[in-house]
Amino acid sequence: MSFPSPDRQPLARTDLDPDPIKQFGAWFEAAAEIVALPEAMTLATVDEAGRPDARMVLLKGHGADGFRFFTNYEGVKAAQLDASGEAALVFFWAPQDRQVRVRGPVRRLDADASDRYFASRDRASQVGAWASPQSQPIPDQREALEELAEAAADRFAEGEVPRPPHWGGFILEPRSIEFWQGRGARLHDRFRYDRQDSGEGWRITRLAP
Repeated sequence: MSFPSPDRQPLARTDLDPDPIKQFGAWFEAAAEIVALPEAMTLATVDEAGRPDARMVLLKGHGADGFRFFTNYEGVKAAQLDASGEAALVFFWAPQDRQVRVRGPVRRLDADASDRYFASRDRASQVGAWASPQSQPIPDQREALEELAEAAADRFAEGEVPRPPHWGGFILEPRSIEFWQGRGARLHDRFRYDRQDSGEGWRITRLAP
């Protein structure tokens, strides 16, 4: 008995690039054509008690060295990332019924890399990085947050806005990357890349859905 799924693109071993970063790039570019925010991803961490935590963040670059994103270093997620040194990412692109899962060690980017990205941001976002005490309690009235933003804007009314010392990037170095293609009858196609113990090359395994 066969289970055709004409509305889904099959994913076979022969379709995969030997390099998962290149495979991710191909899927990311395809998603960018029809998805409003293909860079949106779930970042999963654990707290000091080992309890899971997750939130949406934006991918700001990927390559052979890993997946990059930026945040406030004084927030909860940065504290969890620093403490555990491990994280996971999930991308889901609904129009194509595709999911990518990434797991691996994570570390802070160097100051130069954070400076370069911060300089590329629009001015309002730069000021916002100074204004928000991320994850800290603030008064219920939104006016309090707006006052912080106004104060930051006044502080940097002239000239360039420097990167706050409490703001910068992280990079996740993938140890495993899984590609999931939705199919009919819940018989999805799943392939996981695992980095070889030698650090050279990847092992590809097909997984049951």
